[in-house]
Amino acid sequence: MNDLRIALWQTPHPASLAEALQRLDTACAQARVQGADLLITPEMFLTGYAIGADRVAALAEPADGPMAQAVARIAQHHGIAIVCGYPEQNPDGRPFNAAQAIGADGTRLMNYRKTHLFGDLDRAQFSAGDAASQVFEWRGWRLGLLICYDVEFPETVRLLALQGVDAVLVPTANMVGYDEVQQLLVPARACENRVFVAYANACGSEGSVHYGGASTVASARGHLLVTAQRHATLMVSALDPGELVDARQHSQLPTRRPGLYQPLAVRE
Repeated sequence: MNDLRIALWQTPHPASLAEALQRLDTACAQARVQGADLLITPEMFLTGYAIGADRVAALAEPADGPMAQAVARIAQHHGIAIVCGYPEQNPDGRPFNAAQAIGADGTRLMNYRKTHLFGDLDRAQFSAGDAASQVFEWRGWRLGLLICYDVEFPETVRLLALQGVDAVLVPTANMVGYDEVQQLLVPARACENRVFVAYANACGSEGSVHYGGASTVASARGHLLVTAQRHATLMVSALDPGELVDARQHSQLPTRRPGLYQPLAVRE
């Protein structure tokens, strides 16, 4: 594997889909100038996150719908992969809070539905996905997707690590007052699994919801490679495969004892 250069795009949510696509096009151009191979947007970037259940339902599309096709054209035009958050249509209930990875050639690499819904806002707008994230391969890297609250559960990243994931990509809309996620939990998830974790947060506000920024990339030893402040920014971080090799010499995974952990899977 060669280095993988990831751009974290910390930005406010747009007022419309047209604005979202225009801004995404500009961000991808800027990221490519900085040498990025892949850009991650915040959670639900294409439509906005705190927009109400009716609006989410009206804007939701299939995974291969017009929004995905437009993002694919942007990816192909700039030669950059994109991980982008959007509402996925659900014929059986509320839409899914989803994220899609699209390759630099416009090919869909992975679609993932958020499995852990946070608070009344999430639960009012979305259905929870019922499938754990799966690893996909791109440019020799084994990658996985999670969305916001998902990464706060040790089990989600551990499941990806057991599939051999190298980096976990996390679009998020974490709010002001929850900085312990970026400061403590993201580095812990990276360190305990010997993987990179890239966490791209929103900034700014939607109505009464205020996003905390502080997007970050944690190394496979839990060190913060880059960290943003509160304002809008585009940061690029290079993921070094040599870091994975070194960190995994001291991985706990080979000495796990799964037979002792069965109570973890039993809901009280």
